[in-house]
Amino acid sequence: MPTAYIVDAVRTAGGRRGGRLAGVHPVDLAAASLDHLVAKTAIDPAAIDDVVMGCVSQGGEQAMHVGRNAVLASKRLPQSTPAVSIDRQCGSSQQAIQFAAQAVMSGTQDVVIAAGVESMTRVPMGSTAAFHMKEGLGHYKSPGLEEKYPGVRWSQFMGAEMLVGKHGLTKDDLDRFALSSHEKAIRATQAGAFRDEIVPVTVDTPEGEAQHTVDEGIRFDATLEGIAGVKLLSDNGALTAASSSQICDGSSAALVVSEDALKRHGLTPMARIHTLTVTAGDPVIMLEEPLFATDKALARAGLAIGDIDLYEVNEAFASVPLAWLKHTGADPARLNVNGGAIALGHPLGASGTKLMATLLHALKARGGKYGLQTMCEGGGVANVTIVEMV
Repeated sequence: MPTAYIVDAVRTAGGRRGGRLAGVHPVDLAAASLDHLVAKTAIDPAAIDDVVMGCVSQGGEQAMHVGRNAVLASKRLPQSTPAVSIDRQCGSSQQAIQFAAQAVMSGTQDVVIAAGVESMTRVPMGSTAAFHMKEGLGHYKSPGLEEKYPGVRWSQFMGAEMLVGKHGLTKDDLDRFALSSHEKAIRATQAGAFRDEIVPVTVDTPEGEAQHTVDEGIRFDATLEGIAGVKLLSDNGALTAASSSQICDGSSAALVVSEDALKRHGLTPMARIHTLTVTAGDPVIMLEEPLFATDKALARAGLAIGDIDLYEVNEAFASVPLAWLKHTGADPARLNVNGGAIALGHPLGASGTKLMATLLHALKARGGKYGLQTMCEGGGVANVTIVEMV
């Protein structure tokens, strides 16, 4: 079977809700990552067979095929470049990577961009469902679904709290993990660890035009006392906004190619795709599936958790990576080494390729061989992608 390689992966710096990226239309935000990736890799734009764009809230400014619109808004891609927009909830652009790799591994395509975008400021989370319900245009929960799951209210927050109890976590565990996310992100930013993965975006500020290149959600003054003092999201719960991922605007992209394309276009890969896995489980606790998906991925790869040099486990809520650590027995020192979504933000449909950009560049900086990325997703689904540096 042909091998799929990742030549490079890039991301914008995260923008806080209503922050520096709030004035950028999501189509143009997506186009910025596409253009930067094409320029950085020097790939011939005419050689790109497809663009697979992840996006969760495909309504409003992200409606009407956001992936194709991003291609058309691009300054580097010709209008002959196809695109598809996909939604696997928070794993949308990680799935984009896997679809791109599958296209290459099947031999049907040679050069594919996997990408993602989400402007959570301009298209609020859940708005695509809420708008239709408000207008009396129906509810996503069908009679058949209600029959199977009577009275169940799908909630990622409730699933995250269920993880706390099931895996014996405490509020102090969650708060300390949240602080560590900020501390790692601060160190990475100050050391320039994100420099090679960041897509500069021109933004308007009160002082005039500027380049947005620093993740806006990092709390450079974060303390355990400050995090511990944030109000609980539920009276009987353990999670707070401080131990949850930040609402974020951003885009990201990765170039996935065949071995033949590497030679034909003179490209140097960062990594090869080693293993692709997606599983599904309990849709109520929902966020636990990365634990079991990781088990399956490692078994398929013929690897043990100790063989993996770095892990990126999306910090949707602090309880997710903490439960994952307890289940897998993974080394906490290898987890989200440059911080995660609690500090850097979670731009939903863009997070998959965003995490891949960070994982690959962190592996390169440390001389690591294997990296594992996993993401909890709405509906109890999880993707796991294992890469091997080359």
